Amino acid sequence: MNIGAKLKELRLQLGLTQEELAARCELTKGYISQLENDLASPSMATLMDILNVLGTNLQEFFAEKKESKIVFTKDDFFVSTNGGGESTWLVPNSQRQEMEPILLELPAGESSNERPPFEGEEFGYVLSGKVVIVIGDKEYEAKKGNSFYINGASAHVVKNKSERPATILWITTPSNF
Repeated sequence: MNIGAKLKELRLQLGLTQEELAARCELTKGYISQLENDLASPSMATLMDILNVLGTNLQEFFAEKKESKIVFTKDDFFVSTNGGGESTWLVPNSQRQEMEPILLELPAGESSNERPPFEGEEFGYVLSGKVVIVIGDKEYEAKKGNSFYINGASAHVVKNKSERPATILWITTPSNF
């Protein structure tokens, strides 16, 4: 691990100059420069002081970052029931992310589970078929090629009132399916 480069990266993320970091740590600008260029090695106490100012700790600083998976295949998907239909979770462990994408498949005449109110938003794109989004006593029809956007403040349900199956790409933020 290149300690100096990582210290510099953290400093720059906070918008601090070498001089500002040095002043906060009671060090010299020259010493911070030497650290960032790997020309000097800090004592553990000094490193801990610097990391404290940079808003981190030894464990986080030295933790190896795992590369995030970018592409997911059918082998990664998880399927569960959703009312009279099926939800296919397109990104495993997406509850750790800001968005949670699923495919909702509703056979003819079936409905999704009712979604209780939550702090967030939902976006849907109808890939096939025709559905009705029910919010309170209002119904909104969306057919293939249409999208919908729902504020999560109200309970809602998606119904397939047609005689054909419907498939929706449905994304919630924050994740809470």
